Amino acid sequence: MGRRRNASVNVLFQWVRRQSMKVKIFLGAFLALCGLVALKFWVKNHDHFFIASEAIHFLGIIVLIYKLTTQKTCSGLSLKTQELTAAFVAVRLVCSTIMEADVHTVLDFATLISTAWLIFMIRFKLKSTYIKELDNFRLYFVVVPAAILALLFHPYMLSSRITRVLWAFGGYIEAVSVLPQLRLMQNAKMIEPFTSHYVFALGISRFFACAHWIIMIYETKGKYLFLVGSGYSWILAALICEIVQTFILADFCYYYIKSYVQGQLVMRMPV
Repeated sequence: MGRRRNASVNVLFQWVRRQSMKVKIFLGAFLALCGLVALKFWVKNHDHFFIASEAIHFLGIIVLIYKLTTQKTCSGLSLKTQELTAAFVAVRLVCSTIMEADVHTVLDFATLISTAWLIFMIRFKLKSTYIKELDNFRLYFVVVPAAILALLFHPYMLSSRITRVLWAFGGYIEAVSVLPQLRLMQNAKMIEPFTSHYVFALGISRFFACAHWIIMIYETKGKYLFLVGSGYSWILAALICEIVQTFILADFCYYYIKSYVQGQLVMRMPV
């Protein structure tokens, strides 16, 4: 029974592979739409989307901790992505603590501690296994534009201007924090299982966060977008950030699922 099921899924993936890019995009959009509709009727409290997103991100980091603890190697991991992650989580933790400490604060604290441990291990304990030459993404390509955007577009509903700018800066950094990891994997051409599990977890995490925005805009009949002309351009900027990050990870998630179905332990990134 299991073999028949795997064979059927392989046939499906082979059929999808033969389709044009337009058909693949349509199928991906259709599946995403089905997922959004299911979440719309299944989840009543939309705050649960962000809780799920943060929890899945934390679980992805736990996978990396397990790898570093058992295999004693950080090969395939981007130190720069972990540093960007620590930056935006720290900013979000400070802002959420100032505004209102809740379950998001707890999840951010756990994520920050775990990420800091990963950075320590990569920089010091497992430094000999870190492939610095492949982790060559320049961080100022991310940090400088994020700082400029944060000064221009930030939420007006927060009390302090500093808090507003910091919150926006963290959001912009988060949207592109995975780029160094994707760049490293593209340079390496091959990705070992634990790293691919981590990036796939990031993809699922961003889908939940993006789903929150899309469903919220749908249920308010676009009223959030109408606030753009009233000085609330941050809402549109935040939505664009979520969509950008989701699309950045969507291609990886497709090849991850394909490799898993085909039983490949080591994933290969297309050029």
